[in-house]
Order: sequence, then structure tokens, then C-alpha cells
Amino acid sequence: MAQHIGAVSVDDAEPPLLGRTQANGRPGCPPNTPSELAGRIATFRRTHYPDTSDAEWESWHFQLLHRITTAEELSRFLLLGEDERAAFEMKDHLLSFAITPHYLSLIDPNDPQSPLRRSVVPTIAETVLSEGESDDPLGEGDDSHLGCLVHRYPDRVLFLATNYCSTYCRYCTRSRLVGQNEALSFHWQKGIEYIASHPEIRDVVVSGGDPLTLSDEVLDHLLSSLFAIDHIEMVRIGTKVPMVMPQRITEGLLSILRKYKPLYLSVHATHPDEFSERTIKAFNDLADSGVVLGSQTVLLKGINDSPETLRSLFHALLKVRVRPYYLYQCDPIAGSAHFRTTVDKGKELMATLRGFTSGYAVPQYVIDTPGGGGKVPILPPYEVGEDEHYLYLRNWEGNLYRYPTARECAQC
Repeated sequence: MAQHIGAVSVDDAEPPLLGRTQANGRPGCPPNTPSELAGRIATFRRTHYPDTSDAEWESWHFQLLHRITTAEELSRFLLLGEDERAAFEMKDHLLSFAITPHYLSLIDPNDPQSPLRRSVVPTIAETVLSEGESDDPLGEGDDSHLGCLVHRYPDRVLFLATNYCSTYCRYCTRSRLVGQNEALSFHWQKGIEYIASHPEIRDVVVSGGDPLTLSDEVLDHLLSSLFAIDHIEMVRIGTKVPMVMPQRITEGLLSILRKYKPLYLSVHATHPDEFSERTIKAFNDLADSGVVLGSQTVLLKGINDSPETLRSLFHALLKVRVRPYYLYQCDPIAGSAHFRTTVDKGKELMATLRGFTSGYAVPQYVIDTPGGGGKVPILPPYEVGEDEHYLYLRNWEGNLYRYPTARECAQC
């Protein structure tokens, strides 16, 4: 049915409804609480690492050294499904694979559709190339400089510090680069010189790979070099370390991060099940050290594409002083079709957040446009019409309102 307000016809629509699905998109499967995750981690350690001391488990070097990197290793912890085994057999077509013991301990071994499992364990679906997919969908190679920089926007650059991650996500935008053997640090000095010679650059985003896998000394050198440039106003670090390897957030690292201000950390958060007690402590330690925290989340089909999952995730972030910043439509990297929702689904999910929770818990939903066009915000249809006098708006409840349109007049 259509409603007619003034001279404008607008479609009548039901307001967005909550409670249709459970938290991970499957009936009856709400997210685990931190205490429940603590029990799962304890069971995991007793079963698989009975001789590992607390001090060893808390070492981020231990976590890196004992990453699970092969199907044979993974099968000690999880009963692999046929599609998972088939994916490993096609290793020449497979994205890089590694999982830290900590992140693996969060995965329910009895649930083959566990959200965290699906996000890091390969399946045969990622070997299928669909229309519109490519190895470099964002065209970063076209804007790259000196092997470690992407200069796309006028006042900021992307500084690729490393191609190494402690855990590899199956939908990674830079899957063409991560896990490769090239040492990007060889390009750092030229990259820093490029930034210093371009005074229009005020913001540096340090990413990779994951920069927090660098040693304290190397990271300190990079940050000091960037902050020494007069026209650099801020530095951001993109990382998933607090989720996959929170043991990395040591007092030594915090003492380095405290030296540099303003320093922002953009954390890749996927699902509420990532919020172990250790991860919560890591975020609190970072916030107490003066690091400004924001999050980036990729919308993933069957993993976090329900109102309850996103709301739980964004609330969990806010409780540890992380501001939800971006919700990304999944980039069309090669073999990612099984992860991508429709854009309409994304808009519907955003409509279930706005008004139903605090504005701080509502990130900006964006598409990073293929070919290098940059990020474009996507909104539900709140603007539904306009005439000579009014702009017509639909609010979070589905009700229609009109706002007087400002008009220039001869007396103004």
C-alpha cells in the first residue's frame, strides 16, 4: 500500500523487526559469553596443550611458533568436512592458511558451521571464481608506490608494513599479498621519504598483513619515523591481533604505543565469540594507555549477517571502549561469493540497528568500490520523497515525517 503526503507518493513498509534469527544467523545458537569461552579455552588447553604452562600460553611468541598451518595439524583439533579437505588438496589455488592456538581454542569443535571456523578454515567454495571477482578488486596496485604505499586519497596513504598475519581470514582483501615471502621492510625507507616529500599527506594508515606481528623494536622504529614528519597529524594501525592473539598486547608494546599521539587502532572484529576474557583485557589495556580504538567489520553471509549478531558484536566493542566505525560489504576477491550477502540485506541490517540501539553502536555501512573508486556509504531508504516545500523521511519505526526544505529568497 502507498501513502500519499502532499504531492509525493511513498511506499508503505513494515518497520524493521528484531528477533527473527538467533545471533549467528542459525536458530538456537546465541553467542558465547566470555565465561563460556573461558571454559572452552580451558578444555582445549587440557586436551591439546596439557604440558604448556600459563606463562608459555601467554607468550605471543609461543602463539606464533605454534600456529596451525596445515590440514594434518588442523585435523588434530577439528574433524574436517569433505569440502574442507578438498580445499586443502587444492593448495595451489588456496589463500594462505594459519590459525593461532588462541583463536582455534575459541572454535566449537562439534559445530562444523561455527562462525569463527567458517571465517578462517578454507572450503572448496573459495576455489570457485565468480563473475566480477579478482585478485585485486580495489585496484590498489594501480595506486601503489615504492612497494609499500598506496596513495589514493589526497591527504592520506596506506603504508603496507608487512604481509604477515598470525591468522589469515578467508575473505581478506589483500589475499594476493598476505603470506608471501617478500620482506616489505626493504621498501620502508623509500616509503617514509615519499611521505616526507608530500606535505599534503597528514594521515598514515599502517596495515599489511598485521603490523602488530612486528617486534616491539621494529614497530617503534616505524612509528617514530612517521611521527617525526612534521605534517603527519595522525597514524592509524589496522590489526586483528586483539582478537586472534591478544597475548601480543604486552606491557612492552603498550609502553611503545603510549609514546605516540594521536595513535588510532582500527581493529578487525568479526563475531561476538571473539570476545574472550583475554581479548577484553587487551582492549582495556590499550584504552587505558591512551590508544584511540575503532573497529572495522566485514559483513559475512551465515557468519554475522543477522541483527542480533551485529548488535551483540557492536555492544561488546563499546563495552571495551572500541567505537564501531565501518561495516564493509565483503570485497569481491577471487573465491568470495559464498561470503557475500546482497547489498539489500546489508541495508536491511543497518535499518535494524538505527533507532534500536544507541548511535555509537551503529557503524557506517560502506562498499569499497571495485577498481579503486574508494569507499561509498550505503544507507537504508530513509529519504522517501521531496516536493517544493518538504523533504519526506521514514524513521526507524517506519513512520513518515516531513522536514521543511530551506529555500533561498530575494530578501536573504
